[in-house]
Amino acid sequence: MTNTRRARRPPAAMAADAPSRTALAALLEDGVASGRLVGAVGHVSRAKGPDITLCAGMADAQSPMRPDTLFRIASMSKPILAATALCLVAEGRIGLDDPVAPWLPELAAPRVLRHPDGPLTDTRPSPRDITLRDLLTLRFGQGAIMAPPGACPMQAALAAAGLAPGPGPVTLSPEAWMAALGALPLRHAPGEAWAYHTGFEVLAVLLARLAGAPLEEVLRRHVLDPLGMEDTGFHVPPGKIDRLCLAWAPGPDGRLDLQDAARGGAHAAPPAFPCELVSCVRDFDRFARMLLDGGAGPRGRVLPEAAVAAMLTDQITPQQKARSPFFPGFWEQGGWGFGIGVGRDGRLGWEGGYGTSFRIHPASGTVSILLTQRMMTSPQDVAAFDRFHDLALPPRA
Repeated sequence: MTNTRRARRPPAAMAADAPSRTALAALLEDGVASGRLVGAVGHVSRAKGPDITLCAGMADAQSPMRPDTLFRIASMSKPILAATALCLVAEGRIGLDDPVAPWLPELAAPRVLRHPDGPLTDTRPSPRDITLRDLLTLRFGQGAIMAPPGACPMQAALAAAGLAPGPGPVTLSPEAWMAALGALPLRHAPGEAWAYHTGFEVLAVLLARLAGAPLEEVLRRHVLDPLGMEDTGFHVPPGKIDRLCLAWAPGPDGRLDLQDAARGGAHAAPPAFPCELVSCVRDFDRFARMLLDGGAGPRGRVLPEAAVAAMLTDQITPQQKARSPFFPGFWEQGGWGFGIGVGRDGRLGWEGGYGTSFRIHPASGTVSILLTQRMMTSPQDVAAFDRFHDLALPPRA
């Protein structure tokens, strides 16, 4: 276990933080000792005082976890994509309520199932166009179907077309993926219901087409470079590949099986469909603190303050939540902004399917990040992350 600090603090302040730092370290060490995790890196930054970075376990067979270890952050990419979209809004490239069809003709004049679980041939015209706001809020009409396999025709159609959300990267090109999506009706009319994930794959294509450039170039220009996120991207170049840790998934016997390697793995070369990023705790902390600071970054303003406020506000109505199943208790705990979860306890953040999590706590100025590479398989994984984030909060006076 290692500690990395950026600054010195008065001894009294350091002593006050010692119990939480010790508890955080013990939590990570226990996860490794129990066999639940192979390794992890935890990071906490606060408005006052030094950063804390804690490392436990192994990145691969030879290398221990380090503060600069690289992780597949999966759906923790969503807020970065959302922030990039809001940069393009601020530039006047598109409005939140503008139709996306001029850039995504595959989604022009969509048809909608008359009944979400009905046959794909029983459709009606969409009452309105799909907008950028619909993508950012995951209300564009299509997404993960939270039901057992075989629950409805749309679920089978998404799987057959290679569009169903899953643990592995998309293997289709953006053009082929969009053509497959456009060939299917929407399950819900735009704005009627929230459905996880797919809207951000559509957003990834939209951003590249809006800017007329590869997606990573768009992200780098608007968010990554202004924040100094040098180790964040859609793949790991050869000179950094030894810093990418292995990814694991629980097997039927409860032991962890290798899910993705570093060299020769899914992130060792540019992906067919760029959407989900690789990053490290230092880089992601810079992004999270930009949000906490209302869009201001160390090299200047990244986003207008009003854009960040909208991004961090629950956008989903009670009626939409009522018809949008997700994991048990999700809507009771909060809601969804633009690419980020909004908690009723005042915290903001999200998880990634490869076992990554972050929280922003505006009341105390705290950012906490926990990166593992154990595939998430149940809501209990989120509960384990929550224990880390609770311990990361500063002691009450």
